[in-house]
Amino acid sequence: MQDSMKVCTGNFGKHAQSIDAYKKLGGYSTISKSLFEMSQFEVIDRVQRAGLRGRGGAGFPTGMKWSFVPRNTGKPVYIVVNADEGEGGTYKDHFLLLEDPHRLIEGLIIAGWALGARTAYIYARGEFLPCIESVNKALNEAYAAGYLGENIMGTKFCFDIFVHRGAGAYICGEETALINSLEGQKGQPRLKPPFPAVAGAWASPTCVNNVETIMSLPWIFSHPVEEYTKMGTPRAHGTKVFCVSGDVKRPGLYEAPLGTPLMEMLTSEEYCQGIIGNLKGVIPGGSSCPPLLPEECQDATLDYECMASLKTMFGSGAIIVFNDTHNAVDILDVLGHFYSHESCGQCTPCREGTGFAKRVLDSIMRGEGHDGDIELLQGISAGFGGTTICPLSISLGGPLNVYTRKYRADFEEYIAKNPNHAEPRLRPTVRLGAYW
Repeated sequence: MQDSMKVCTGNFGKHAQSIDAYKKLGGYSTISKSLFEMSQFEVIDRVQRAGLRGRGGAGFPTGMKWSFVPRNTGKPVYIVVNADEGEGGTYKDHFLLLEDPHRLIEGLIIAGWALGARTAYIYARGEFLPCIESVNKALNEAYAAGYLGENIMGTKFCFDIFVHRGAGAYICGEETALINSLEGQKGQPRLKPPFPAVAGAWASPTCVNNVETIMSLPWIFSHPVEEYTKMGTPRAHGTKVFCVSGDVKRPGLYEAPLGTPLMEMLTSEEYCQGIIGNLKGVIPGGSSCPPLLPEECQDATLDYECMASLKTMFGSGAIIVFNDTHNAVDILDVLGHFYSHESCGQCTPCREGTGFAKRVLDSIMRGEGHDGDIELLQGISAGFGGTTICPLSISLGGPLNVYTRKYRADFEEYIAKNPNHAEPRLRPTVRLGAYW
């Protein structure tokens, strides 16, 4: 894919971290009087016509999300960039912040003008120290150049950006938990409504967007809208940054048009250059997404609608490939450990259910599995849906259900290692986990 058509990664490898290098590559060209002569609603309309959808996983139309933010409430409007990136297998935002921080700043200025915001926060995962240093350096340069602060570019528009370090909690990738953490409270999700667009940070209108979403804006505003819409699919325009890991010959970060065939991403010379060994499955959008079998991968395309039709999720675009040297029980046990550890504990089904599933998986791994454990795990999975404030429990529940169905033989092989597997498993009578 030509660099000129790369919306977010076109500057990778070009040392664009400094403001001078970024401007030589065309950076900040959208921050001119022509932008500030547009009304807020004209800016939002352009984003809507481009068809930009959220790149954090949900895929909600960005322009529509912006339009939900009320005006003239008497309260400040905040923009929050979700750079927490805790999903297993996802590392795109990390490299976007590290390689091209000024593109994020330029995108935030556009979003700030569109939303009438005076302040934006970049909520970054605390472990991303090199990224945080890169962004802070870029912010200092942008302030010195007059792109941030009071009366930007001689206009009456004033805009400030602050970096806020999180403490590394997966749950803070959920937007209301992120807002709680930003306010200095415990990082736990909120009940909705009210939605953040109406009452978010400090009970004020707040728009939460992913790093990649905001970084798409400079390209959209420096090219005709038609150039963006002709990339991708009829229902999902533009490109997507994919991070591919696992059993492929060239894992890495790739930007490609939405709708690119999955097998093209995995096997073409332009991207991953082939699969190592015999393909067993592909997790298409991060660790919470149910895997696809090899036969399902053949006709799969990398877009929201296709993945939904295959009963999985497009997610954050984190593609994890595994071959037949891996056992599904091992993979699910790792996921069980992660999601049970990261549960914030606010909701009983998630707090107890993820831990219970993890203990069942651990016993199977130890060779102490019993007949009926597969159905037990599926039953735990069924108890998650619609019972918690946020989807963290479903992030384990979906894989629990699908792995035990699609790779049942792997689980039966482990259970058969227990000479007493036909005996009934002791069940807790007082509390979940009492006998574990």
